[in-house]
Amino acid sequence: MDVQQEDTLSPEEMEKVLGSFDIPACPARIMQVMTEAQRDEPDMRKLTGVISSDVGMAAMTLKLANSALFRGNRAIGTVSQAIGRLGMRNIVCVAAAAALKSSLSDLPGVLMERFWTRASTLAMGAGLVAGHLYGISREMAFTFALFHDAAIPVMMRRFKSYPAMFEAVLAQGWPLAQMEMQRFQCDHAIVGALLARTWGLPDLLARAIRHHHDYQLYKLPEPVIPHEAVSLIAVTQVAEHLASARLGAGNVEVNPLFSKALRHLGLDEQDLQDIQEDWEDLLPAAG
Repeated sequence: MDVQQEDTLSPEEMEKVLGSFDIPACPARIMQVMTEAQRDEPDMRKLTGVISSDVGMAAMTLKLANSALFRGNRAIGTVSQAIGRLGMRNIVCVAAAAALKSSLSDLPGVLMERFWTRASTLAMGAGLVAGHLYGISREMAFTFALFHDAAIPVMMRRFKSYPAMFEAVLAQGWPLAQMEMQRFQCDHAIVGALLARTWGLPDLLARAIRHHHDYQLYKLPEPVIPHEAVSLIAVTQVAEHLASARLGAGNVEVNPLFSKALRHLGLDEQDLQDIQEDWEDLLPAAG
């Protein structure tokens, strides 16, 4: 992609994705959540009602609100309390993730459960890493990490050979986006950016998703990708590295940009050790 191109996706990429993929339509409930959450003064009763009406959405919202990353002094048991604890920005992403999970329910359950366990662990880890840094939103880091690989299940549905290729990538440490391009002439970063835009997620997230496997990421100019988006990617790359100890190396993609992410964030080995210790205290070990 030309570094002067300011669109999240080039026209050629858009045409390729639209011609090859069945991008899940944004469910009506998600549109309702996003519309209400983005108002200057959201109607909490209406928002609570929409989320509560969807079992998957409500369950994911409560699970996150009671997780180690957001948990306060006590557990909460209602959607309205969960919304108050998580904030509007996280609610939108959690609702979108729940809807995407539901829309891809025809995929093998074991495979999808593993995928979402990985995604939620990385999201928790990214929020934790961001909490050690100044000027990076913990909530936005969580949101990006949860959704940045959301197109992987979409590609699993589109290509029958994708699950086996994905397993091989994790086992061998191969570059996922490169393998996707070689085999399918498209990658999950491109599909994910279109998915984010189609579902009305913030443009910052779409841009970050589009470039999170770009080897030139840390050299791209501001018009192409905002500095804030680069930082979200860097935080997630650090979380992916640390997550290998939680999920097992075979569940987390090896990221060749990890060292550049550390430099971008100004983290050293002692910082990593401190963050790792927090993970041991706050995040449950992999089962």
